[in-house]
Amino acid sequence: MLQSRPAPPAAWTGQPIVLVGLMGVGKSTVGRRLAARLGLPFVDADHEIEAAAGMTIAEIFDRFDEAYFRDGERRVIARLMDGVPKVIATGGGAFVNDETRALILAEALAVWLDAPPEVLADRVTRRDTRPLLRGRDPLVVLRDLAAVRNPLYATAPIHVASNRSPHETTVRAILKAIGR
Repeated sequence: MLQSRPAPPAAWTGQPIVLVGLMGVGKSTVGRRLAARLGLPFVDADHEIEAAAGMTIAEIFDRFDEAYFRDGERRVIARLMDGVPKVIATGGGAFVNDETRALILAEALAVWLDAPPEVLADRVTRRDTRPLLRGRDPLVVLRDLAAVRNPLYATAPIHVASNRSPHETTVRAILKAIGR
């Protein structure tokens, strides 16, 4: 007699897959690889924001402020939620916005990539492009952000650890979690 396997907690049904989590967790790198494995397009929301604004995220923060950036981010992500299957990497703060989070949860499959702040601090010091870290201790910032944001990220139906293992390990864990 065949035994049926229990269904994954949030099986993928073809809607966009949106990766959320703190900066440095690997949303873009893992997202590109996940999209390739699924044969889907990959979209980096931060790159889409920069293209729409005609400036870098750091320039947006410098010229305007974080609230202005978050409003543009919300509008770009809403545009990306078009029902077409794809993998979308969001910025670390996107899922914190109530409207953006509600839209992602309603129209996509959200996957929280989670890693300890210590792992993330090591990763983010490799590039100086993150406005929230300028002139600050990355570990302190990431611990503070985790305290505020992790409860919101936890509303994503799929949670995947992104530790010091290769990105392919994270991709395989996502594929397993979505039933692929």
